Amino acid sequence: MNCRKLARFLSAKPLLIAALFCLPAHAAKKQVIGFSQIGAESAWRSAETESIRSEAAARGIDLRFSDAQQKQENQIKSIRAFVAQHVDAIIIAPVVETGWEPVLREVKRAKIPVVLVDRGIRVSDDSLYATLIASDFVEEGRRAGDWLAKKLNGKGNVVELQGTTGAAPALDRKKGFEESIAKHPGIKVIKSQSGDFTRAKGKEVMEAFLKAEGKNINAVYAHNDDMALGAIQAIEEAGLKPGTDIIVVSIDGVKSAFEAMVTGKLNCTVECNPLLGPAAFDAIEAALSGKPVPKKTIVQDNVFDQEAAKNAIASRKY
Repeated sequence: MNCRKLARFLSAKPLLIAALFCLPAHAAKKQVIGFSQIGAESAWRSAETESIRSEAAARGIDLRFSDAQQKQENQIKSIRAFVAQHVDAIIIAPVVETGWEPVLREVKRAKIPVVLVDRGIRVSDDSLYATLIASDFVEEGRRAGDWLAKKLNGKGNVVELQGTTGAAPALDRKKGFEESIAKHPGIKVIKSQSGDFTRAKGKEVMEAFLKAEGKNINAVYAHNDDMALGAIQAIEEAGLKPGTDIIVVSIDGVKSAFEAMVTGKLNCTVECNPLLGPAAFDAIEAALSGKPVPKKTIVQDNVFDQEAAKNAIASRKY
């Protein structure tokens, strides 16, 4: 097109020219964030996913979501895919603590900041991630142990439903609980097995506990609410009354746990807040702009028994 023809074309398109020159600055590049999620094994996990998705939408961020179906190899593949897509940052909820160094070194070479949510990792170089935003899982275990010790008056047989083997919350919630009940020699953990953080597996393991120990069981400590709810089903099917014949304490504080407390089937839940979206994107914004980011941010949580649940259930967001 020669100069004369170009002039005629442009003079006939004044609205197009105005639109081109009036584009907002941020329209040039939309921020792209990758999110590698463990899966959808529990109501808590689904609430966390929704928090991150809704916050991304509110901020106009292009969120690339990957569900690992509780497999670390799937997470590693998705992280490498995010690097290939040249995302601006990556959020990871790591399924287990170890095995992350090789892929995170690739991410670091690509100069992509990483924000960990709800679960920590073990690496020799902590510059491989910008920050961890999570609850204190050891403290959650301690709180569950303290509450149960008081409820049992320092004496009783407990069965434990552990989370996914090798996962930070499973390791830490076990550790904290053991630290607490060590102060009460009359309390014994007579069975302990992984229920993989799922309701179905929690029910299956509790059924096995009941067959092996029967009425020797005074209480159940579950590393999350979903396993506790599965255990409650197993207790009922065995002809016993959950919450009365067998005390049930768990961790997470999801809405279904509050409903179980209101009906008297669950005795106590230690909160673990999954609404991490705002904090995660605030951390990404700081990291991308070169501002200092704390290596770890501890989320503040509460303990709810049946009475507290009745007062709080109407206001629960998850």
